Amino acid sequence: MPDALLIDRDEAVVTLTLNRPERRNALSLELMRELIVALDEVADDSRARAVVLAAEGPAFSSGHDLREMIGRDETFYRELFATCSALMLTLHRIPQPVVARVQGMATAAGCQLVAACDLAVAGERARFATPGVRIGLFCTTPMVEVARAVGRKRAMELLLTGEPVDADTALAWGLVNRVVPTDELEEAAAGLARRVAEASPLTLAVGKRAFYENLEPGADRAYEHASAVMSSNALACDAQEGMSAFLEKRVPTWIGS
Repeated sequence: MPDALLIDRDEAVVTLTLNRPERRNALSLELMRELIVALDEVADDSRARAVVLAAEGPAFSSGHDLREMIGRDETFYRELFATCSALMLTLHRIPQPVVARVQGMATAAGCQLVAACDLAVAGERARFATPGVRIGLFCTTPMVEVARAVGRKRAMELLLTGEPVDADTALAWGLVNRVVPTDELEEAAAGLARRVAEASPLTLAVGKRAFYENLEPGADRAYEHASAVMSSNALACDAQEGMSAFLEKRVPTWIGS
């Protein structure tokens, strides 16, 4: 079975590639743990100056792996969403800037992953959405990053409608830094990472840490609250019905509990 996470180094830039294309790079609990370990290793690597976070296949990431979320207990959900929160905060806390390279759909926790990165380059066919409201499981933890990236009104539109936005809209809203033709995406993301890597690693680390300390003093508490809310939501009948209906490709039947 191929590795779910590929790691590649090109001089001072480390590329971490999600490698579950058959599952649209869904963020399973195991994959999120692997990402945290890999990011921690990069953080301790003095040769690494920047990171590119990429994905194989047509989708960047479809978010959490719904197949492992059906019929689980509260302990599992709390662990799942706490691990997701830890992953996003790790992206903030490692000293190296992280560039997301987005080639297709980035939905739910996949959209959260893009928003949590320091920079993002999207291909022209990329799409972004937080569609949890459509399956009975509100995108509460993705909300933490997305709202900080695009602002209240735009975040609420994404969260309440679940409708995707295209790459140009994501650029206008501030979710990504650049949009490029798909065949230029790999080089555009790598080029941005290399440009960042030219700076002093000390200066990058100091500046990145100060940026998040000043911009988001409540991110840890926000994730603690959001993880608890999402765990409770996942236990609800409507959430279980919505996830099951999505996987079974049918219309959900809501009962309001």
